[in-house]
Amino acid sequence: MTAETETPATGSCCSPAGGCHDGGAADVQVGTVTTVYRVAGMTCGHCEGAVSAEISEIAGVGSVKAVAATGEVTVISAAPLDEEAVRAAVDEAGYELVGRA
Repeated sequence: MTAETETPATGSCCSPAGGCHDGGAADVQVGTVTTVYRVAGMTCGHCEGAVSAEISEIAGVGSVKAVAATGEVTVISAAPLDEEAVRAAVDEAGYELVGRA
């Protein structure tokens, strides 16, 4: 599994022309980059919210999903993000960016 994947601007995981999901997999936004980061120090929902809010402020970020139990933060963005910008956002929230998962 790679930490960063690019989704083509056309089609979906269902078919080249697009289609619907059966609910078994998370929806993937078209024309996006998904990156999973490791963040140290998150222990609860408040932590997840703080990290998500700060990363969401980075230009080009479409969505953020932080999971304290695993320390993973999944970011969907329009283009690859500058890791230093992500590091600064996580730092601002009071946590430590360990790197990509």
